[in-house]
Amino acid sequence: MSTSQFPLPDVGEGLTEAEIVSWRVAPGEAIEVNQVIVEIETAKSLVELPSPFTGVVDALLVEVGQTVAVGTPIISVTTEATATATADAAAPAGDAAGGAAGGAAGGARTASAAEPVIADTAASVTEEDKPGAVLVGYGISGSASSRRRRGAGKPPPARVVSTGPGQAASASAVIAKPPIRKLAKDLGVDLATVTATGEGGETTREDVVRHASQASVFQNLETPVWGEEREERIPVRGVRKAIAQAMVASAFSAPHVSLFVDVDATRTMEFVRRLKASTDFAGVKVSPLLVVAKAMIWAVRRNPTVNAQWTDSEIVVKHFVNLGIAAATPRGLVVPNIKDAHALSLLDLARAIEQLTITARDGRTSPAEMAGGTVTITNIGVFGMDAGTPILNPGEVGIVALGTIKQKPWVVDGEVRPRFVTTLAASFDHRVVDGDVASRFLADVASIIEEPALLLD
Repeated sequence: MSTSQFPLPDVGEGLTEAEIVSWRVAPGEAIEVNQVIVEIETAKSLVELPSPFTGVVDALLVEVGQTVAVGTPIISVTTEATATATADAAAPAGDAAGGAAGGAAGGARTASAAEPVIADTAASVTEEDKPGAVLVGYGISGSASSRRRRGAGKPPPARVVSTGPGQAASASAVIAKPPIRKLAKDLGVDLATVTATGEGGETTREDVVRHASQASVFQNLETPVWGEEREERIPVRGVRKAIAQAMVASAFSAPHVSLFVDVDATRTMEFVRRLKASTDFAGVKVSPLLVVAKAMIWAVRRNPTVNAQWTDSEIVVKHFVNLGIAAATPRGLVVPNIKDAHALSLLDLARAIEQLTITARDGRTSPAEMAGGTVTITNIGVFGMDAGTPILNPGEVGIVALGTIKQKPWVVDGEVRPRFVTTLAASFDHRVVDGDVASRFLADVASIIEEPALLLD
């Protein structure tokens, strides 16, 4: 028997510190390899850390809410010399006795303390059994089989079968994993009203997001009541600290220049309606943001310096597009990006945007997903805003803000007609992007919004 400490690992490139959000285990509790033991918050995302040990929790070395540096020990675990000893420590006395008898009959198999305990009888692995996060060095592959720990003594949780695929389940018949339930709670969605499309009537992330209207996701429908305290002090850490540092660095290092243009988006709205009715896009969320994203990729090819990076000695022009999508989440602003977006079809781009949005709103965007962006789009129209002056994502030289799309009087062929109109706003790093290039780029994006058929050229 020995005691081992687990230091906070670097779960992303260059991570220096993280905040302890919640402990999933307690002192005296038996744990296994790859069991999630703690949830931490890095600069931009929530990460679940699995245990590298099998044993019994000796002590939690860091309190919830505390920020610690990478390499700091956060938990102490007493590891057992054999797999049987570990299982017996975790099992009730009766189960331990039964396990000992079985071991005497069949012979005990020893294992190192770092190995997962393997039972004699295999059990199938459900999605709930899979670890929430796997770190390099002691993780398991997705194809590896798993077996239940000897002496667990716990029957599997009862699962209620829904009324059938494609049907809304009742409140007592909802099948959804804990992360999906949390997502539904964050979005204000009643799972009992969601149409489940997953296997066996399970509710998926896509089902929840599709059910919630984009405009009402973060809408505050109630006015909160002030408490007795006259002030509230919020520590600057985690996501808020990262946002502040990034915005200050961008605003005061890159000379911003902003442009605005009003656009007739009527044909874009018609195009979006046709896509929603298409069988090819069945089950995929489609919005005007998809058209704007595709338009930006097309405009970047025509104005490459918008897709560049400034250094003290050179301008690095990227011949690929990692398209950033600014996402307002319950935990703050994040800007994940779609890698090699220029190589995606319209359908694949729609799927990528949907998955990126789901991951961000679920608070599971990884640092790697936010690194390496080349140009960004922010959709302020979902909040009813017409226009704004967006601040550049650090390391990039161009960003476009899409305003709300609503009907306004518009002159068409000399006549005033009701048309769907939006405002595009864009900011550029004037060290890299000259006024003429910025203007041509935004005009190219606007031309696609006015006539999406140009994307087919």
